[in-house]
Order: sequence, then C-alpha cells, then structure tokens
Amino acid sequence: MIPPVQVSPLIKFTRYSALLVGMIYGKKRYDYLKPIAEEERRIEAEEKKKREELERIAKELAEASEESILK
Repeated sequence: MIPPVQVSPLIKFTRYSALLVGMIYGKKRYDYLKPIAEEERRIEAEEKKKREELERIAKELAEASEESILK
C-alpha cells in the first residue's frame, strides 16, 4: 500500500477557508430567502382557500340547478 502524500499547509488552509466561506455564504443566502419563501407560501395558502371556496360554491350551484331541472 502506498503511504499518504504530504499536503502543503497552504493547500489545506485554502481548502478549509473555501469551505468556511461557502458555509457562511449559504447561511446568509438562506436567511435572505427564507422570509421570501414564507410569504409566497402564505399567499399560496390564501389563494388555495379562495379557490376551494369558489369550487364549493360552483358545485353547490351545479347541484341546485340539477335538482331544479329534475323537478
């Protein structure tokens, strides 16, 4: 088996620095996007409630018109 190669301390430092910078960037980006996504989910939930209410009313009207036609 081949023994492990010695890695330069500069390369090690650079790799871990890039990892740390990426983690910090990801956290900041997540904190920036989280409120936007929450607002979009809230708006979508309100629209879904309105859409379901309209569908329920349309269904009731269709049933009422069918009953009046049959009578």
